[in-house]
Amino acid sequence: MSTQEMPVDGLDLIGSLVPPPSRTVEQQPLRTVGRRARATPPVSPTGPRFAVWARRYVAALTAWDVLVGATAALVPSVVSETLSSSWLRIVVLCALGALVWPLAVASMKGYQRRAVGVGSDEVHAVLRAWVAVVVAGAVCAELVPALAETERDALLKLAVTGTPFAVALSVVGRFAARKYLHREQRAGRFVRRVVVAGSAAAAGQLTRRLANESEAGMTVVGVCVPDAELADLVGLDVPVLGDLRHVGTAMRDHACDAVAVTSDDATRFTYLRELSWSLEGSGVEMLVDPGLVEVAGPRMHIRPLVGFPLLHIEEPHFTGPRRVVKRTSDIVLTALGLLVISPVLLVIALAVKLQDGGPVIFAQKRIGRGGEEFTMYKFRSMRTGAENELAALMERNQGKGGLFKLSDDPRITRLGRILRSFSLDELPQLFNVLNGTMSLVGPRPHLAHELAQMPAHSSRRALVTPGLTGLWQVSGRSGLEGDEAIQLDLRYVENWTLALDLLIIWKTFSAVLRRVGAA
Repeated sequence: MSTQEMPVDGLDLIGSLVPPPSRTVEQQPLRTVGRRARATPPVSPTGPRFAVWARRYVAALTAWDVLVGATAALVPSVVSETLSSSWLRIVVLCALGALVWPLAVASMKGYQRRAVGVGSDEVHAVLRAWVAVVVAGAVCAELVPALAETERDALLKLAVTGTPFAVALSVVGRFAARKYLHREQRAGRFVRRVVVAGSAAAAGQLTRRLANESEAGMTVVGVCVPDAELADLVGLDVPVLGDLRHVGTAMRDHACDAVAVTSDDATRFTYLRELSWSLEGSGVEMLVDPGLVEVAGPRMHIRPLVGFPLLHIEEPHFTGPRRVVKRTSDIVLTALGLLVISPVLLVIALAVKLQDGGPVIFAQKRIGRGGEEFTMYKFRSMRTGAENELAALMERNQGKGGLFKLSDDPRITRLGRILRSFSLDELPQLFNVLNGTMSLVGPRPHLAHELAQMPAHSSRRALVTPGLTGLWQVSGRSGLEGDEAIQLDLRYVENWTLALDLLIIWKTFSAVLRRVGAA
């Protein structure tokens, strides 16, 4: 929930009933009950507030789109014989492009500060602006009677050929801006300062999730928990700023930009409503954690009923046209990829063979879609007979959640370490993709005995075809713990889209080149 801007000093406190924000309510002193709360030092905000840096970010995007609009009009105008006959006409068209393109993006809500750095709303706005400009250009070309037929055709071509250029430049600019923003946020700058409110257990879990998602651009300055839990808090990594009645005071004292409220018994009934009232006109966002960790926004819809709304969660879809699209994209991209990297495959195969004369390919039974067993292929990175040595190494296992992991595995050959460092040993799985037992993107396939040691809910991973890469790999590859990897796989299963697949493939190249979490 976003609220209008005004100084944070105007926040009202949450009590049994919060008065309308127009009234002045004396702020209650912050109670710090319990040893942990009394020992909490004040958090000193650093860097500009969210409203400040977000405004600068949006202004930079707007300026970029002005330049993009002018450039997108200039290039087709110069190459058009009709439009390039007059420099004055070109200047007018460039000025028109510099005005129309950012206005079109703005009309599609492409400059909303709440979407800064997160989600895909910025890109969707650019794509919608593309359609709007083409349609508007076609309509204007037909409705302006003073234009000659040749000029009308030239203007229509300008709208049709110039907008794809504008879309490409705008998306590239947003990608660069977001990469810069995420790099700054990983360093602790340009982040939203957040107070988490809810029960201690739920608040601690949400705090850890936000800490692990650096690209969410949020830093938790502290938590507010029910009064009954203040005396014996343990396991929280952030300061306790008071009970649930002191959210307003905590946000004012620590110059916060948002409050994140958990979904539990402590925040049920009237608490959320009263908190939302207190934030009106403060410029502070109210974020509610629905408690559905793996379910993303596109599947959530508010269903309005008489007197109260309900959150409707759509079922995930794994069949029909979506599956056909995924399979088609797998075949096309894999076939093209194999054509490009075939010389690399031959060189690696020759190197593995010359290394010790053993087999080039390591074949292993894995569990795939629907729990069915299939044979997965890899370039052999261990000495021959390595599988027979596994039992002797189990005492040194560093993996969790049923997975075997050993950083200094003695079975790996010198060449195998190089192949694993850049995930080159995985390349033969492209043939698994072609035969349909695997997909380019999906949950990682596991061994049967590994799955037997995983939680029961992990079986939902078998609803989709296992993948060569996935959210697990681009979020840390082998560096993630077993439970975290399962949660990421489930998040993918619940929210698959073709756009998500393309994003994961893009990030996979970056993760491999940086050798993030390689094993």
